[in-house]
Amino acid sequence: MEATVPDERPSAEGPATFREVFAQREFRAVFVAGALSWVGDYVAKAAVTLLVYQQTRSVALSAAAFAVSFLPWLLGGPVLAALAERYPYRRVMVACDLIRMALMLLIAIPTLPYQAVLVLIFAATLANPPSQAAKSALMPQMLAGDRLVLGLSLNSSVGQAAQVIGYVFGAAVASINPEVALLFNAATFGLSALLVRLGVRHRPASMAPAHRSHLLRETRQGFTIVFGTPVLRSIAVLVFSAMLFSIVPEGLAAAWANEGAKSDVNRGAAQAVIMVANPIGFILGGLLVSRLFAPARRMKLMRPLAVLAPLVLVPALLDPPPLAVALLAALCGFAVAGMLPMANGLFVQALPNGFRARAFGVMATGVQVIQGFAVLVTGLLAERIPIPMVVGLWSAAGVVLMAVATLNWPDRQTVDDAIAAASAANAEPPGSTGHPGNGGTAGTPGPRSGDGHRRHAVT
Repeated sequence: MEATVPDERPSAEGPATFREVFAQREFRAVFVAGALSWVGDYVAKAAVTLLVYQQTRSVALSAAAFAVSFLPWLLGGPVLAALAERYPYRRVMVACDLIRMALMLLIAIPTLPYQAVLVLIFAATLANPPSQAAKSALMPQMLAGDRLVLGLSLNSSVGQAAQVIGYVFGAAVASINPEVALLFNAATFGLSALLVRLGVRHRPASMAPAHRSHLLRETRQGFTIVFGTPVLRSIAVLVFSAMLFSIVPEGLAAAWANEGAKSDVNRGAAQAVIMVANPIGFILGGLLVSRLFAPARRMKLMRPLAVLAPLVLVPALLDPPPLAVALLAALCGFAVAGMLPMANGLFVQALPNGFRARAFGVMATGVQVIQGFAVLVTGLLAERIPIPMVVGLWSAAGVVLMAVATLNWPDRQTVDDAIAAASAANAEPPGSTGHPGNGGTAGTPGPRSGDGHRRHAVT
């Protein structure tokens, strides 16, 4: 019998345990597959950046090789994610892994011109949105209740850990032989495809062929469901607001370390400490808050943690030393991770099955754009204003923004109604999902309640 999405918010009886979550065979397969591909991705980023630099001796082209992996989300993430709705999620994930494996093998060919490397990297990253959207949509079909919240937290945390491990390992291997690092990435995609194919059972596509329309129209429906439903819209605002300031210390780390480090402090070490602080805090926050507090308590903690996240960065105004900056960034990551899994859990439970992949595309693209915007704007401001003042004032504005977002948070009855409407829609046969605005039935909560992870995307 197919697992169903729970029809209520996570139980208040107590938090789910790691044992309960990892007891689910399908989750184990997806979790390990995701960890492998994430590590491989970050290894490849380090390798490709070095490979292009070795060929061209151009910092700009090397940076372009790193940045090109973000382009698919920025140029067409929601459209690519909408493709995942049309096919079984397992098939989408396996196909995307195999495509990326093949392209990574091509990139690893020695003496390949850097122009070809850039094109192939861009082609490989086109598979990221549909693959991640399919994984996101599959999660609530594998886990229910508070197990879903803990599973989402584990996925977010392993993504952050993979970033740290992948960059360190990738830089080390690439300095010896970039091609070996790329072959390693290809192998991780192959193993990921095998794990998903053998460990996840087949489910039919959430959108039957009879309900398909133009792909752009289906993509627009993703935006409609996210921003047209009060509950999902509130969650989206909360997540986007968190991304607007939490990325700033990491994005400005290089300049901050070089401009602010004292003469007796290694500037490279200062930069590294600041950059990894937020991911480490995120890992600890996601795991500890999800594990130590019962679901009802986490629900109450969401809004205080949302305000606390930018608040802990305000002391940057005092121009603290690098280690203190890292501590502030870690506390920010801790607070964001503490509230994000519960927000994710509510999001997926208030969202009809037939829109999960498209909604993920909307959210993931928004996170990418907002983080890039935040780093760009604060970087431009730092050209004229000292970095500590920029970060402190930017974070103070974040406190105000988060306070407004939390004050406009929907009441419990509104949240319960949205989850009940989504649960009723999910009870319909697979593939019968309708669409907003076209008279569809299943999968659309109706006009009144149209609801609303670079790293921390919802679901």
